[in-house]
Amino acid sequence: MLRVPLALARVAVMAAMQYRASFLAEMAVGVLAAAGVAAPLFLVYAHVPAVAGWSFEEALLVTAFFLAYNAFVAGIIEPNLGAVVDGVRVGQLDYMLIRPVDAQLLLSFQKVAPAAAWELLASLAVGGVALSRLGPPTPMHALAALAMLGSGVAATYGLWLLVTCTSFWFVRVDNLRFLLGAITDAGRWPIGVYSGWVRIALTTVVPVALVTSYPAMALLGRLDLELALGSVAVAAASLIVSRLVLLRALAHYTSASS
Repeated sequence: MLRVPLALARVAVMAAMQYRASFLAEMAVGVLAAAGVAAPLFLVYAHVPAVAGWSFEEALLVTAFFLAYNAFVAGIIEPNLGAVVDGVRVGQLDYMLIRPVDAQLLLSFQKVAPAAAWELLASLAVGGVALSRLGPPTPMHALAALAMLGSGVAATYGLWLLVTCTSFWFVRVDNLRFLLGAITDAGRWPIGVYSGWVRIALTTVVPVALVTSYPAMALLGRLDLELALGSVAVAAASLIVSRLVLLRALAHYTSASS
């Protein structure tokens, strides 16, 4: 099952590295972007000991998962789903749909941005620093965090796919993609910072908290069963709805080149 995604990813990495100067420049930008995500946290906690009940080290865990989320979006989601939007507009999507591979699988793994690896490495480094101060989690908490991370990634992937599917009807959805990226930037802060409808929106409508705060809460032993099951339910609903919408969009797709 993984053979096709791995093959697509290998080809995508080779294509991305054809232009070495551009590749190195993107890597440098990736380093700066990772530093920019963590910098505000140091500025805030230089003046206060805790924010909404989260200590500096605990907030670092959220930042680590946010960096991992950014790496996933910048490295896989944005390049691929952005290519779908362009493919619908100019007709190149036709060549993808005639291949003997599931359309969603191909559309989701045709490209990769290697520069995003820096944010993934930064995520591991920041998380390592936080856990070295907080102490290692229990095996149960670590497994719960991995489960929440998987649920969060699935939920956000489904949301991005839904946004991309709108391009089959409205063609240009660049502003909508940029808006989604701006909203998900709120996930860099612990969910406890927000209240009311904002908290609900960040866990259901734009579920970035599921991939940032929830895994951190699981590592810290703060995540109860109700929240965990809710995260899984949101992820499942996001995947199912986005799959159905994609199939409907493809069924009504008319080539732009015809």
